[in-house]
Amino acid sequence: MEVWEKINYILKEKDISKQEFISKLLSLEPKLKRTDEIPSTQTVLGYLYGKRELKIELIPYIAEVLEVSEQELFTFDIEYATENNLRHSKEAREILYLLNFAPKPIIEHIKTVLNKYKKLHEESIKIIN
Repeated sequence: MEVWEKINYILKEKDISKQEFISKLLSLEPKLKRTDEIPSTQTVLGYLYGKRELKIELIPYIAEVLEVSEQELFTFDIEYATENNLRHSKEAREILYLLNFAPKPIIEHIKTVLNKYKKLHEESIKIIN
């Protein structure tokens, strides 16, 4: 997944339109190093559609608009191939984040419960086949 795809993925996940994103981004007045000017709406659209190479100096501004860390734009540890899984992806990432605050006994309990569901799933597949 390219960074521009990840940006679009987060936009969908947060229910932010491309136009709303562009407006917020440009309101921060990010300047491109090469021209020392704010990119145009067309330029940003080019980034969002993967038609233009995303300029690295825009990353902090993009992260701010999306309310994510800059690193999240480059990490793809939880990816799903279809839009149907978009909701599950958001929930899974939220669970992973919340696990940071859970004590070890709770994590062990969650692991036990999930293993039970895994076993049930595997048994149901055997029955179907």
